[in-house]
Amino acid sequence: MEIKKPIQPFSFNHAKINKMDSNEKLNSAEQAKLWSTYMGNTMAICVLSYMLHHVEDQEIKIVVENALSLSEQFVKTIKEIFVQENYPIPQGFTEEDVNVGAPRLFEDPFYLHYLKYVSKAGISLYGIAVPLMIRSDIQTFFTKCVDSTMKLVNQVNEVSIAKGLIAKPAFTPYPSHVDFIKKQTYLNGFFGEVRPLQALEITHLYDNIENNATSRAVLIGFSQVAQSEQVRAYFLRGKEIVAKHYDICSQVLQKEDVSSPPILDTLVTTSTVPPFSDKLMMFHKLDMFSMRIRTYGNALAVSARHDIAAKYGRFLLEVGNYVEDGANILIEHGWLEQPPQAADREALASK
Repeated sequence: MEIKKPIQPFSFNHAKINKMDSNEKLNSAEQAKLWSTYMGNTMAICVLSYMLHHVEDQEIKIVVENALSLSEQFVKTIKEIFVQENYPIPQGFTEEDVNVGAPRLFEDPFYLHYLKYVSKAGISLYGIAVPLMIRSDIQTFFTKCVDSTMKLVNQVNEVSIAKGLIAKPAFTPYPSHVDFIKKQTYLNGFFGEVRPLQALEITHLYDNIENNATSRAVLIGFSQVAQSEQVRAYFLRGKEIVAKHYDICSQVLQKEDVSSPPILDTLVTTSTVPPFSDKLMMFHKLDMFSMRIRTYGNALAVSARHDIAAKYGRFLLEVGNYVEDGANILIEHGWLEQPPQAADREALASK
């Protein structure tokens, strides 16, 4: 299938974002979201610069260029805000954390899967930020972040569909009429009469399977190129976790004769030359697994069947433990930059 229209580049217009509340300092929510966005996008600049160095498919290349342009503009705007506020600029990630000349670690089609994977995380981060922002310039910035990232993910989907790289969620029959739940057996999952999956449960199972398939491929690649044995072992453990979660969710769909998104392992090359620092790769997976806690929580909230809800509960516990262990590794190596925090009043009082 051919792409119906040429893939166009687009950019984030940061020039229109001006400080409107001249006497208003950044509050805790604004500091936190700007800091998180800066950290995530300096990391993305490293990853996308490497991908852009290797991509050969011209349509995929334009999408990667668009993603890189957005990350660069986000970082530029936040840096301008911090300078204006006399706020310390985070170190984040730099050219020292990437070797764009390292051999290809992923095939071109994987870049689309990856961009969808990280765009979901970005939309979640920026979307939650918007209603919490008080200063109009910061609110405008995050609104533009949401809008630009939505345009990017729509472009990713468009190219993925045209190239046959996307598995569509299952179709469910249209209801013949409006109905209401009449029995508590609707919630059954372990015993008694168990109903078919409802559409929201299918949706979140599909989403989590898709996320775990992409995460597994990333972890395979990272485990091949990690320099530290401790870091490599952490990635291999993560691969086992996401593989198990992928299988469990897929089996639930298969029992209902619903297909699952495929695994992407074949899109990882055999390269063992590291394109990224261990620090960057550890932060990347810690960040994305932390986001997985949110996606599992969202899925748990709309899964009425007890058996599905119980699975997400176990997933949350397992991922939470994994994230904590990852944070300990980052702290041990001096790689975990400290986010903005409240004043330690007791320490101040003791001086």
